[in-house]
Amino acid sequence: MIIIGGGAAGLCAAILIGRAGKKVTLLEQNKSVGKKILVSGNGKCNITNKHIGTERFHGNEPAFIHAVLKGYDFQTVSDFFHSIGLELVEGKEGKIFPMSFQAASVVDLLEFEAKRVGVEIVCECKVTRVTKKETGFSLETIQGEKQTDKLLITAGSPAAPQLGGSDSGYLFATTMGHSLIPRHPALVQLCSEESWVKQCAGVKVEGSATLYANGEEVTRREGDLLFTNYGISGLAVLDLSREVSTRLGAFDYCELSLDLIPKYSKEKLTNLLMNRIDKESPKPVQLWLQGILHKKLAKMIIEQSRIKSRVERELNRKEINKLVHTLKNLKLSISDTKGFKHAEVATGGIDTREIVPETMASKIVPDLYFAGEIIDVDGDRGGFNFHFAWVSAMRAAKAVSSEQ
Repeated sequence: MIIIGGGAAGLCAAILIGRAGKKVTLLEQNKSVGKKILVSGNGKCNITNKHIGTERFHGNEPAFIHAVLKGYDFQTVSDFFHSIGLELVEGKEGKIFPMSFQAASVVDLLEFEAKRVGVEIVCECKVTRVTKKETGFSLETIQGEKQTDKLLITAGSPAAPQLGGSDSGYLFATTMGHSLIPRHPALVQLCSEESWVKQCAGVKVEGSATLYANGEEVTRREGDLLFTNYGISGLAVLDLSREVSTRLGAFDYCELSLDLIPKYSKEKLTNLLMNRIDKESPKPVQLWLQGILHKKLAKMIIEQSRIKSRVERELNRKEINKLVHTLKNLKLSISDTKGFKHAEVATGGIDTREIVPETMASKIVPDLYFAGEIIDVDGDRGGFNFHFAWVSAMRAAKAVSSEQ
C-alpha cells in the first residue's frame, strides 16, 4: 500500500493501516511530514471541533459529506489522538487543541506512531506520474519507480504552495479518469482597490461583514475586521471568503457592507452620538468622533459620510444620521482574494459523486482511494477541515485494512 502525501490525512491513514498489520509506504515531497499541521492555528493546531455537523462543511454533494461524517464525530477523533498519546483541551467555540498548545507535538506524535507500527516514511520523494496497471499502480518519483497494489491519494490542494500545496493529486486523479470541481482559495484575505482602506491599515475592530454579490445579499459574518494595505482580513472576513472567492470566480461584482459598531442598533448609536454633542464646543468633528472610534477610522468615516460640519457645535441630527449610516453600512468593493498562497484551504476538488463515502474508494478506478482536502469538501474555520481529513482517512484506512 502506498499513500501519496504526508499531511494530516496521510499520516492518520498510515497509522491505522499499519496497526492492522498491513505494509504501508508514505511518500512525502517535503523534507519532513506535516508541514501544514505545524503552522495551523498559529502554531497551536486546532485539531477538530466539538460541534461537528454537516452544516459546517461545504461541497457540491451534501449527502456525501453527511455519509462520511456519520458515526465519526468529535469523540472518534479524540479517541484516535488519545491512542497516540496526545491529550486534548477545549477552547472557544468548541475548538479542540493539543494540551501542549503546540502543533509540533501533534506532528511528532503522529510521526512516531506511524514509524512504531511499521510505516515506511519516504520524504523528499515527489511523485511525478501515476499509471494504473492491470493489477495495481506504477508510480514514477524523483527517487525512482515504485509499485503498489493499492493507492491512497492524500496530496492536498493548491492552498499554501510554500508548504507544499499543489495540483499534483488532481493531475493523478484526472489522468485516471476522475472529474474536478473548480477550485478557489478559501479562508483567505480579501483585496480591494479602494484607497480609503490603505488609510486605515493596521486598525482592527469587532464588527460584522455582509457580502453582496451583484447587489443581492449572500451571507453575513461577525468577528474582528482588520484593515490592511491590500484590503481586509480578520476572522469575519475569513469566514465569508469562501463565498467571495466562488462569486469572484463566476465574475460577480462583490461588495462588503461593514458594520463597525454592531453592538449598537442604529437608533441606539444615533442617541449616543446626539447626546455627546456640546452645542458650545469648537472641538473638530474628527477629534469628537475619536471619543468612540479609532483615529484612522474617524477620519475615514467623516470623509465617507460627506458631512459638512467641521466642529462639534455644528453637528445636527441630519449629520449624525449620515455618520451612523456610514458606521453601520460602510461599503467596500472586493476586487480579488490574496490567492492560494495565503489561503488555508481550497474549495472544489475531486468530484464526490465518483467516490464511495463509506470507504473513500474510487468508483472509477479499482483499488484507488482518496482522503482529505483533495476531495470536494471544505470546512469552516475552527478545526472542521482537519476533522474531515482525520475522518476521511479513518474510513479509507478501515476499508483498505479489511480487504484481503
